[in-house]
Amino acid sequence: MEKSLVFETERLILRPTNTEDASFIYELVNTPKWLRFIGDRNVTSPEVAEVYIKTRMLTQLKRLGFSNFTVIRKSDTVKIGTCGLYDREGLDGIDIGFAFLPDYEGFGYGFESADRIKKAAFEQFGLTELVAITMQDNFVSQKLLEKLGLSKTGTTKVGTNPQEFLLYKIKKENWVY
Repeated sequence: MEKSLVFETERLILRPTNTEDASFIYELVNTPKWLRFIGDRNVTSPEVAEVYIKTRMLTQLKRLGFSNFTVIRKSDTVKIGTCGLYDREGLDGIDIGFAFLPDYEGFGYGFESADRIKKAAFEQFGLTELVAITMQDNFVSQKLLEKLGLSKTGTTKVGTNPQEFLLYKIKKENWVY
């Protein structure tokens, strides 16, 4: 794995998700909050998760140089969540997103990892703007996006999904690290 794609914070290691994370990804994408707020990805087994990683995450990583990152707690090397930059079909711009297993919510890991990925987006990957979408009743996500410096700019629909999402944005020139 390319060393320049591994990021660290005080408590976390963020590295590109790979096929060795298949069981973890299977668990994460089937948590109640993922299913409610992000949606069912039809990942029905660790084997299906491996295909999902190869076709969705690793394909984007190869194409753009960034994608989904597995968030690992330094203190015990447990995989606790994901955070990343996503080129979503039907969304104008690169989306910053995050999700954590229920046992690791509420400890600041979401902000810590997303803030580090935001820094990499602007400093290393050369992005000039990030967007984020969230459901209108996902107040925890909205609060985190605002803490990261993103501002609500309206609503949007993504692809063929009839759901209307809140749209957030931050421009590099408005970012302070």
